[in-house]
Amino acid sequence: MLGLAPVATQVQVSDSATLVDPSRAGTVYSIGRQTLGESLPTQPGRDLSDLVDDLPGWLYEANGVLHARGSEYDVQYVVDGLPITENRSPALAPSLAADGVDSMRVLTANYPAEYGRKLGGIVEVMTEKNVPLGLHGQLDVSGGNFGTVNGSAGVSYAHVKDRLSASADGFHTDRYLDPPVLANYTNRANAGWFSASYEHDFSDRDRLRATVTRNAVRFLVPNYLVQQKAGQRQDVSNTETSGQIYFQHIISPDLLLSVSGSVRDAAATLSSNQQATPVIVFQDRGYREGYARGDLAGHHGHHDWKVGVDSIFNPVREKLQYIITDPTQFDPATQQQFQFADHRWDVEPSAYVQDQIRVGNWNLSAGLRFDHYGFVVHASAWSPRLGISRYFPSLNFLIHAAYDRVFQTPAVENLLLASSPQLDSVNSIVVRLPVQPARANYYEAGFTKGIFGKLRLDANVFRRAFRNYSDDDVLLDTGVNFPIAFAEARIVGEEARVEVPRWGRFSGYVSYANQAGIGHGPIVGGLFLGSDAVGALTDTSRFPVTQDQRNTARARVRLQATHGLWFAIGGQYGSGLPADTGADPNFLLAQYGPAILDQVNLARGRVKPNHALDVAAGLEVYRKEQRSATLQIQAANLTNRVNVINFASLFSGTAVAPPRSIATRLKLTF
Repeated sequence: MLGLAPVATQVQVSDSATLVDPSRAGTVYSIGRQTLGESLPTQPGRDLSDLVDDLPGWLYEANGVLHARGSEYDVQYVVDGLPITENRSPALAPSLAADGVDSMRVLTANYPAEYGRKLGGIVEVMTEKNVPLGLHGQLDVSGGNFGTVNGSAGVSYAHVKDRLSASADGFHTDRYLDPPVLANYTNRANAGWFSASYEHDFSDRDRLRATVTRNAVRFLVPNYLVQQKAGQRQDVSNTETSGQIYFQHIISPDLLLSVSGSVRDAAATLSSNQQATPVIVFQDRGYREGYARGDLAGHHGHHDWKVGVDSIFNPVREKLQYIITDPTQFDPATQQQFQFADHRWDVEPSAYVQDQIRVGNWNLSAGLRFDHYGFVVHASAWSPRLGISRYFPSLNFLIHAAYDRVFQTPAVENLLLASSPQLDSVNSIVVRLPVQPARANYYEAGFTKGIFGKLRLDANVFRRAFRNYSDDDVLLDTGVNFPIAFAEARIVGEEARVEVPRWGRFSGYVSYANQAGIGHGPIVGGLFLGSDAVGALTDTSRFPVTQDQRNTARARVRLQATHGLWFAIGGQYGSGLPADTGADPNFLLAQYGPAILDQVNLARGRVKPNHALDVAAGLEVYRKEQRSATLQIQAANLTNRVNVINFASLFSGTAVAPPRSIATRLKLTF
């Protein structure tokens, strides 16, 4: 059966029953309610992404930019079935709030054909649907180092066939992004978020859900030493207002129809004061994205099939102005002042068909997707997907393999700017190439093994081969990023994770990833000026991609000491990302300071290994029926190690991870 039970049904599944899922055709990592509830990020705005970063194959770069298996800016969040394909890193968009999130599923291979456009990794976010009857609420207050204060509140009401919920969240911090120097200059941020949702069951077969959200963050861009001495200040504002509607109709016990849509109005501004160096920049960009989708899912015999269509309709606008204040930092032929404005429609229709076939202990997932991309350039592609697995019950062992053909659209941020002929006047030497969609073949093979009925071991090997491999660059020294593309790239690696959902009073995990990412020139998309343009079309050399960290490890152990008291300890290790060390050492010293340079291996051209140790504890102070009060404390980077994330990276700049910090939280529910 398809499993289309009446919409009011709630299913409880134990951890032991899902230690190894015999019906899967690939690796899926699940993040449950307990992990979400106990997550206390060191830096605000990273509630969900911090949890994803703990998984093998995932990696943070500067300013909380998530990368999945070496893919740049290609993470897709799917919230209650509606995709968000724009970059959700803290510097480019307001964060997705963790309030009301019930669970997450994370995929890096064996993608269903219904997913497209951004396929570095998929993060499925499911909000709480089974709201208890009556009036209930939650209050959450937390604070810590760097002047960080965070508060959230939510209320819900359910009566028979109606459910209404509303929640709000806000924070202030003096460390929002990852600064380029230890001093953490000009890194203040304030954010606010509000969401309301209404759900109505017309019958056991029909359900309607509507949600509206308002999200905003305003922050300062961290300064280098030279910029701080000059008195530079750059202000950024990212705002977003969205509305979603979803309707499902159960045609029969084996057939489900769903229709959904959303509108998202997003705006981002950047402004500089007159002391900015080496350039004063002003930017105002945004879009008003419309999204529509229809799906029909069914079950017949051994088949669980699904077909659907969707489309993005997105008017994009961009404005930019710069004034160079220190001409010595640029090519002599660079224009001292420049203004730009443009707008254009982005239209991206798609259609798909997929099937999950289960015969005995064999599973086969197959799908085909069609995409058309129409923005700065126009392109179309067919993308087949295939996954197969075999379960061995006597060994509690699942072996699987998958192939994904991928068609990835360029990042929308500043793409009009990078493609505009107006930029031909900025410098006497300009290379301006249209950024084409990336096309790639993903391969994965692996297994899942249950051990002693308590442990689960997941291990995978993978290979990703790209044409038009996407990355990003910075316009002059403005801090304005825009998409570029390289001719080819190859990412290969191995991943392993041992997880203990529960073993007596203990739970935890150990994960490890080994990865190598090699890009291959020449540049086949983007904008390059002056000396950078000279070799853009002719440089065919190979190079490590910016997220090429060869070895990454994570571990955490949690002890449920008593019914209401728990302790946890965790650690992480990274062998270091590539660094651009070709600049004059005296310039680097003036720009970053000696403490940062000490964490860079100039001879190898890599950041030195980073590691951190964290501890946490929680206490349930009170519980009676639906009412509870819990306290939590967490200390991060106990050894206070200076961890440099990126250094003078050609495309990612320099970023320093937080020093030792302590955070506390009080949570009340009723």
